[in-house]
Amino acid sequence: MKKINTFWNWFQDNHHTFKNIVNQTPENQKYITFWINKNLNYYSRELDFIIVFPKNLTTKFEFIITANGNKNYFHELITLVENAPLLKSWKFTAFIQPTTEIDKMMRGLDEPYIFQDITLKISEIKFKPILYDENIKKVDIMIFLKNYNLLCDTKTLKQAIYVILQELLGEKVLSQKISLVQLAQMTNKEEDLIQLYELQWYLDAI
Repeated sequence: MKKINTFWNWFQDNHHTFKNIVNQTPENQKYITFWINKNLNYYSRELDFIIVFPKNLTTKFEFIITANGNKNYFHELITLVENAPLLKSWKFTAFIQPTTEIDKMMRGLDEPYIFQDITLKISEIKFKPILYDENIKKVDIMIFLKNYNLLCDTKTLKQAIYVILQELLGEKVLSQKISLVQLAQMTNKEEDLIQLYELQWYLDAI
């Protein structure tokens, strides 16, 4: 409990600086994020954070704490967030939560994800279930990309797909429901495939 209190006391002392991070120089932004990471890692080295900035003056800043899908640290994460302070301008969230913009994806109006030289849109990605394991209640899936042959199976591409799946399902569901993800080139038989934004509906149905 001491480490939890140490982190949140430090956060409260510095939260005005965090809210102003977008107005800092790149050098100062790195300095600030370094110290957030350092203090968070003092509690647990396996946890990371994301700051979501409000779109308007009535919305709170959001501090998301993530275990990057590692369920061995879910309990530590939940305990930390449960003991977060009550700050008027902040919302504290455990785990990366699923998106609420499925309607945009269905209309092809979703924003692209840009990872280094890779650009992907969820509305242009499809999947096919490969194997469902009744014992562990997890499914293996194959994800089909239009330009997979050009992108190749790089570490960056795998990380990009993992980020997208977290966005779709949320960190906790991804860890609990998906066992294996394979990547492939989009086939001519697209009628046999399912839109990736329907993955949560598929998981609910099995």
